[in-house]
Amino acid sequence: MKGAKSLLSILVLTGTVASSAAAWAQSSSVVIAPGYCHKKFPAIREETLFSSRPVLKDPTDGDIVDFYGSCDYDPLGKEEIQVQRSALRRDRKSWHDKD
Repeated sequence: MKGAKSLLSILVLTGTVASSAAAWAQSSSVVIAPGYCHKKFPAIREETLFSSRPVLKDPTDGDIVDFYGSCDYDPLGKEEIQVQRSALRRDRKSWHDKD
């Protein structure tokens, strides 16, 4: 039974990594000036945004981040995670304030 649980965990992790890699591959980046780029990449899935392993949404969902800045910017890096967490909190707060 332990072996089956381990195998299931590995399969889930592999699927998560593969879907994130596919989303990453479909992102775009255009160099505007040396070290300065325009990037478009999928947002992070809300259910993984506060986890230790965030995952990008499927690009076909249409939730795309339009970014101008450093060419080495990581869509799954600490800075982007903080930006999207703050936006989610702000959106949830404004939604609750409407009540």
